[in-house]
Amino acid sequence: MKLKGTFDAKRLRPREPGNWGARLAAGLSALLATLGILLAMAGIAGLLGNYQAFAELNANRPLSITFALGGLVLFWLGIRFWRRSRIRLRRSRELNLSPHLMKRHD
Repeated sequence: MKLKGTFDAKRLRPREPGNWGARLAAGLSALLATLGILLAMAGIAGLLGNYQAFAELNANRPLSITFALGGLVLFWLGIRFWRRSRIRLRRSRELNLSPHLMKRHD
């Protein structure tokens, strides 16, 4: 049987819905991780106390500790959410298997 030039195999497969929600979640979590890094850097700079731009943080040690710890927590949450959204993006293309049966874990 000859195949004609008008045959399109994509027509036979059902169309999957887009993953815009997971992509948006990945982008927002990357922004959250970036904000966490910046806050942690500002807190550490306030703890060092050598920068005139951070005069308020230099004088207030508990505030700089709060910024550093809050930044680290935001960074950790951003990375955690980013990994979850990346897994959700990849799972749509794979077989529906239980996660512990997969060879690679993300």
